[in-house]
Amino acid sequence: MAELPFGFAGAATMAPPFAAPPPPLDDGDDADSALRSPAAQGGPETLESIVRVAHEKDYSDIHIGVGEEPRFRDRGDMTRTGWPVTDKVRFRDWMREMLSPAEIDTFLREKEYDGSFDFGYVRVRINLLDTLRGPAMVLRLIPQKIASVETLGLPKVLSELAERPKGMLLVTGPTGSGKSTTLAALIDYINRTMKRHILTIEDPFEFVHQSQMSLIRQREVNQHTKLFGNALRAALREDPDVILIGEIRDQETLTTAIEASQTGHLVFGTLHTNSAVRTVERILGMYKPDEQLQIRRAVSESLLAVVSQGLVKTTDGKRCGYHDLFINTDACRDYILQAQLDEIEQIMERSAFDGMQTSNQSLANLVEVGRVTVEDAMAQSLRPSELAQRLRGRV
Repeated sequence: MAELPFGFAGAATMAPPFAAPPPPLDDGDDADSALRSPAAQGGPETLESIVRVAHEKDYSDIHIGVGEEPRFRDRGDMTRTGWPVTDKVRFRDWMREMLSPAEIDTFLREKEYDGSFDFGYVRVRINLLDTLRGPAMVLRLIPQKIASVETLGLPKVLSELAERPKGMLLVTGPTGSGKSTTLAALIDYINRTMKRHILTIEDPFEFVHQSQMSLIRQREVNQHTKLFGNALRAALREDPDVILIGEIRDQETLTTAIEASQTGHLVFGTLHTNSAVRTVERILGMYKPDEQLQIRRAVSESLLAVVSQGLVKTTDGKRCGYHDLFINTDACRDYILQAQLDEIEQIMERSAFDGMQTSNQSLANLVEVGRVTVEDAMAQSLRPSELAQRLRGRV
């Protein structure tokens, strides 16, 4: 059993009193007024009660740490609660609502932990970390109901690509950009409309699917398989039609994903890149110079599309996605083979008939229909001067 450094030793450990609450919030503070009610002033007794508030308010994340006031993420912004600072014993008790003793021991030993938990009305993805002040947790709320492709406003071409029998479709973007939600919608579309065997390998899995027209099996690393690479290699012998890879983290995973897509499987995966073209660069960059010709040929043959997405605030106080969408047409395959990736972005700008678009085109469309302000669109753009030129005289 690992040493318990955070006052987690059980009844023999004296719990320090709560730290003094933070100063009263002024009228300009962003904490929700409901969180400042008399019942909330002493702080929540259970983690479940915190999760319930976040669920009811439609917050995306919960941040809790020893020596810190709990906070929520509300449509991209960190929001104060006005609750007392969390002490060690309360943090320990809240961890115990989700984790087994063995899982807590893993965190204490490794100083990090990733997992998930189902509260019945909402699932949460769990990340535990050690910090200067003490242990902390970040909980990402995962809705029980999977949003459809139509509800999310995803480009129609993605549904058409999901109907392909083989190939590789990558969904990319920074953390918190909705990649998992997009993938869940595409898997759900296949599940409801096609007779396929879908196999997912995730670390951890977030959305829970039930077999419908398709048979779907979900595997979580450390729970249903010991090693991600082993599960992915074994997947090729498990008769899947569709394979979902939670994240392509290294060359070995990418190589296996390409192999799967070339041998009659439709493969979905994610990467942390912020544009479609940069994603292709990242893929090629995983290999040595003497392997470049071979990998460019493999990628040009197996890649169906890359959708790189982000979230932007909307004028109704919510958020919506914008998309940088690259479809691997015959012309694009030639440019990948020749390593002329800058030419691809120019093709994307003028190939709307193939379903392609740049992120600036997507943002400009949102501004033009009144869903997003110019200022918020400019803040998200990777090329704001180009976007400003595109919008000039059109809004």
